[in-house]
Amino acid sequence: MPVDRYHQLRELRAHHPEAIRAAAARRQRRPLLRGTGRLMLIAADHTARGVLGVRDSAGAMADRYRLLDRLRVALDRPGVDGVLGTPDILEDLLLLDCLDDKVVIGSMNRGGLHGAVFELDDRFTAYDASTIAEMGFDGGKMLCRVDLDDPATVRTTQACGRAVGELARHRLMAMVEPFLTTRVDGRLRNDLGVEAVTRSVAIAQGLAPTSAYTWLKLPVVDGMAQVMAATTLPTLLLGGDPAAPRRTYAAWAEALTLPGVRGLVVGRSLLFPPDGDVAAAVDAAVALVH
Repeated sequence: MPVDRYHQLRELRAHHPEAIRAAAARRQRRPLLRGTGRLMLIAADHTARGVLGVRDSAGAMADRYRLLDRLRVALDRPGVDGVLGTPDILEDLLLLDCLDDKVVIGSMNRGGLHGAVFELDDRFTAYDASTIAEMGFDGGKMLCRVDLDDPATVRTTQACGRAVGELARHRLMAMVEPFLTTRVDGRLRNDLGVEAVTRSVAIAQGLAPTSAYTWLKLPVVDGMAQVMAATTLPTLLLGGDPAAPRRTYAAWAEALTLPGVRGLVVGRSLLFPPDGDVAAAVDAAVALVH
């Protein structure tokens, strides 16, 4: 991105904050699903939880301009349907005119900061359903981690259920990312066994007074067919931060053949690939989805 575009962005934020709502109002929208009926979304909400690292680079996402440059490249690739992000990032992308004809999903609960003792008390500190609707976005995403030994879990599941219902009242997608999790040496660890993931699906799809607009965002695990047999809800696969991209792409390809799987939501592994070629990494993922 030319340096002067970022100068303009900073000037707009300082002098004309109302430009954000104006950009949202004139944004060209699209249907949630079209063509293949699948979605390829780029995830960009890690930083608001204090997650800045990618593989062995602890501060890879700390430079906002570097992150925006890579998001711009990714969103410009054919077949990329949209982006999932927190308000700060989505508003930057709006002001940079990067969200026309894209699906836009607002990330909602970012209060469970990575590594914090209160991580499972995952407060809704970013988007709410009414703002997502007012901005003309297409849905909201929430993380719902369940630790049966942590009393904070009940507050998080209750808040997620409320958010799913509020999004449904606006007829907007509620993307729920569930995990069964536990603490090991004080750190949270997600249980990626097939039984645990299947149980997390059962819990997530039962949240709220209606599941009419609920989508699931699930990890790709061994036994994915068993996981997908547990739900009729549309499901997107999450990408994570793989150390072995080739093996990860093969796992995505296999999981995408399962009934109910509607696409991918991938962030760090595409924006910061080992060889640095964002366009090639994104194109490979798009080829699997579409």
